[in-house]
Amino acid sequence: MPSDPVKELADEPVDHRFKGLPPDAHAAGLTVGQLAAQRRDLYGGGFTTPVLTLDADALAHNIATLETYATRHGLAFAPHGKTCMAPQLFRRQLDHGAWGITAAVPHQARVYRAFGIQRIFLANELVDAAALRWVAAELAADPGFRFVCYVDSVRGVQLMDRALRDESAVIDVVVELGAGEGARTGARTDEDVRAVADAVARTATLRLVGIAGYEAEVPGADPDSVHAYLRRLTALAVEFDKAGRFAGDLDEIIVSAGGSSWFDAVADVFAELPELSRPTLRLLRSGAYVSHDHGWYTNLTPFNRVPEEGGLRPAFRLWTQVVSRPSPTQAFVNAGKRDIAYDLGLPEAELVRDPLTGAERPATGVRVVKLSDQHAWLETDSAEDVNVGDWVALGMSHPCTIFEKWPLIPVVEADGTVSDYVRTFF
Repeated sequence: MPSDPVKELADEPVDHRFKGLPPDAHAAGLTVGQLAAQRRDLYGGGFTTPVLTLDADALAHNIATLETYATRHGLAFAPHGKTCMAPQLFRRQLDHGAWGITAAVPHQARVYRAFGIQRIFLANELVDAAALRWVAAELAADPGFRFVCYVDSVRGVQLMDRALRDESAVIDVVVELGAGEGARTGARTDEDVRAVADAVARTATLRLVGIAGYEAEVPGADPDSVHAYLRRLTALAVEFDKAGRFAGDLDEIIVSAGGSSWFDAVADVFAELPELSRPTLRLLRSGAYVSHDHGWYTNLTPFNRVPEEGGLRPAFRLWTQVVSRPSPTQAFVNAGKRDIAYDLGLPEAELVRDPLTGAERPATGVRVVKLSDQHAWLETDSAEDVNVGDWVALGMSHPCTIFEKWPLIPVVEADGTVSDYVRTFF
């Protein structure tokens, strides 16, 4: 029977590599799967602080919510795997209808392939010759593997072509339309997009299969400017189809956009796309939805604009412990920059838990004001807000930089039972 590398993650030994896991004698020598089978209690089962957790119910809700949203709007979706780099979550996303998984760099694609991902959309121009040869070898070895990547420059096309001339595979590409001056990657003008497409047509190593972009990089993004950019994107797809610029042997034309902030605009504009000469894969690439967060995406999610469509729940909680209370207005917990995502703002104190009684209360009057390497500095309104030994739950912004700091993350049920562990590969 063929092996399943995702299931085999349960065979990994539990040891010093993984922060927060129980160090007691009953955990020594166990595998991740055996520890999960013990169904330990997060608060009394020997876990050490700091420990990052994922809420089991929130994960299930978020994964199902995007599946429902995409189905309702006739969208395919390839969640951006850079967010979590967690094969177990990729499997769940694929089981809930994902077309494939999006990557940003070759290393991520290699992780995906190691765990059996059959469709990869690399949202970058890939000009690394060694990586291109690896992709070509994967395509040649596995006829069921589908790989698509961006092109956004004539020189990039030339470099790709040079790297692939001695390989046996042809790589599918989509031209990336940039979101305007001052934005990130992508061909800036429609003429630039046409020139890149022409360069692809002159090669025998690349096949033009669609148009793509990233609407969140529109300078000063608002509903009007984002919709206008997306309409440029779809207009180019229509133009290219009529002009015969896409490869003639395609089963489908790819039109792709969609981060985690504007997928409602993508749904609006992609719904307006007229019928093309071949079926259209309207591909959404949102990634942060899987865990959501307690700040950045809570404020930016399109579900704020269209609440009738559903909503996402923050799945992360970082449990820390008060290790010093030097004054009535100051306390320190034992997690800092090495444990906490802080690139999009400081974390917020959510809950305080008394380790003696198990009682939880809102972290009213408790604020994170600064981070050191291994400490978060708390400001408190009164001496009663926290005590030495209390567990303090922090909510953080930006799933991408939360996941990357934790190689193994306990998944916690509503009653505090740890039922699984999510392995990440950054």
